[in-house]
Amino acid sequence: MKQGVELDLDIGSEHIVIQRRYEALGALNDLLIAVWFLIGSFFFLNDSLVESGTWLFIVGSAQLIIKPLIKLTSLIHVGKVSQKAK
Repeated sequence: MKQGVELDLDIGSEHIVIQRRYEALGALNDLLIAVWFLIGSFFFLNDSLVESGTWLFIVGSAQLIIKPLIKLTSLIHVGKVSQKAK
């Protein structure tokens, strides 16, 4: 199997700041997804809370879309910064 070549450009401290911000945003997103699914799971234990639990699952599922958007935005942002550095 052919392995891809990974390119890591060092564009200084601005690159590190950008990367850390997007990593923090991604971690916060993951934490919120886990919270929605955990609370939704507990809600399913009580018949009167099943509808609310379902909505929490829907919110968590929709938020799963945000993860690749954060990554894509990060790549675009870092790409723009690297173009400026050239």
